Amino acid sequence: MWFWILIFAIVGIACMWYSRHQPFPEISGRFSALLFSISLLLWLSSTAPRETSEEVPAIIASLIGGLGVVFGVRHMTITHHDVVVAPFGGILLCIGSISLLSGRWGEYDQTEQIVSFALASILVMLEVYLCFRGLVIGIQGISWSKSGLRQVRRGLLVGPRGAVSHFEKSWHSEDQWLTAMSHAALMMIHQHIGNTDEQEYHRIELEKLGGLDAVDSAWIEAIDSELHQLNTSMSGEEE
Repeated sequence: MWFWILIFAIVGIACMWYSRHQPFPEISGRFSALLFSISLLLWLSSTAPRETSEEVPAIIASLIGGLGVVFGVRHMTITHHDVVVAPFGGILLCIGSISLLSGRWGEYDQTEQIVSFALASILVMLEVYLCFRGLVIGIQGISWSKSGLRQVRRGLLVGPRGAVSHFEKSWHSEDQWLTAMSHAALMMIHQHIGNTDEQEYHRIELEKLGGLDAVDSAWIEAIDSELHQLNTSMSGEEE
């Protein structure tokens, strides 16, 4: 049982650490909180008078890991909000599934052993891909761009988790339109906070990419609208 308690705890700690470097940290943060809760429940079950079946933790790991992979892949490929949940969910899925398969290896005939080995191999290859896609390639620039807009809506413009920091991470060497959007947003934010030197720098960089004409007007309107609302709310507080 202690093996599974440590597995859930270690994966939860690693997931929480990586969540600090995500544009939307609450997604992987909730997943790590779930893993810590399961680790605590397993520890409580180990102290109970009635011993818990050895297959229960493996089943839980397979179930939670599988759900983590499904929701994590959705965030990784569709919403672009998170790249951490899928690979760490895959770790639990691999360990749990392989543990269940190996637990009854001696009871399988040759065909069942071949199928089990093939299934375990597929899971491992899936995990290698998820780790490469999520932890090696990492976060796409558009994810930081989305989170930057959210920080503007929250009124968090500067600081380690501010909109400026997020937009400065959303460059993309191939998708120049994304880089242009980031420079436009940074130019408008620095104009809002009165940082003329940075505003001029990003204006020049934006001109190299075609100026404001190279940026979708809806993006400009969205940033301008959020900054205008910040001005309105600040004026209301002063009154």
